[in-house]
Amino acid sequence: MSGEQLLQLENVSKFFPIGGFFSRARMTAVDDVSFALAADRPEIFTIVGESGSGKSTLAKMILGSEAADRGTIRFDGADIGDISSRSAREAFMTRVQPVFQNPFEAFNPLTRIDEYLYATAHRFKGARSRPEREALADGALQRVGLSIAEVRGRYSHELSGGQLQRIAVARALIPEPKLIVADEPVSMVDASLRMSIVNLFRELRDTLKVSIIYITHDLATAYYIADRVIIMRKGVVVESGDARAVLDNPQHDYSFALKNAVLPPDPKRASAILYARQRDRMSSGV
Repeated sequence: MSGEQLLQLENVSKFFPIGGFFSRARMTAVDDVSFALAADRPEIFTIVGESGSGKSTLAKMILGSEAADRGTIRFDGADIGDISSRSAREAFMTRVQPVFQNPFEAFNPLTRIDEYLYATAHRFKGARSRPEREALADGALQRVGLSIAEVRGRYSHELSGGQLQRIAVARALIPEPKLIVADEPVSMVDASLRMSIVNLFRELRDTLKVSIIYITHDLATAYYIADRVIIMRKGVVVESGDARAVLDNPQHDYSFALKNAVLPPDPKRASAILYARQRDRMSSGV
């Protein structure tokens, strides 16, 4: 790994209180997690875990919407726990952008999609004129296979989940971030469109040199998309490393059980599961 780090987590933990107001009991959501992303090597770093594993809480801490109770999270060498002013927060959000699980909740249903993108261009790029905002929005949309003409004047309920998730990615691209945190970005998208979204993240890594933290419960998707992977269970990283090495030959019992439950005996066929799942769900009408 290179000397300079884009993102560095050191012994990060997060606790949540349980029980009544006066109870001292607490649940450990994330327990002593450490990893780093190199500044000069864009990659897709995948966090895999079942529901309750702590992966989404970890994503929130990386985005700064949850504070770590222990440890430090540094972006470009600066501790994000020290971000307090509005200007510092805006500067951080220009470099780190989220893509959330549910595209239908990501947009205000009363705001036109194009106006939403124009507002993003104004907020993060200082675009004042309508032509400048439109050019930035259209450029980002083109990156995800859409155009401003396709969304102009339309509201979120007039678009499909797949279109909305692509627009959510386009919105995240407008500030020209160095890191995108994508939390289960295909779980609410029609099965027939999931591979196109997954492939989109790979294209962004390769063409825009954006690093992506991709969070999923699906080991087959992780096998297909990840450069490196960590597997989480009950807040703890049980295994980490090169995605192929970890998923082809898991060392931890939990990782091994996940692989046997999801991946076929021949790991070369793992990505085919994605297509098979899409076909089965479409034929069953799910």
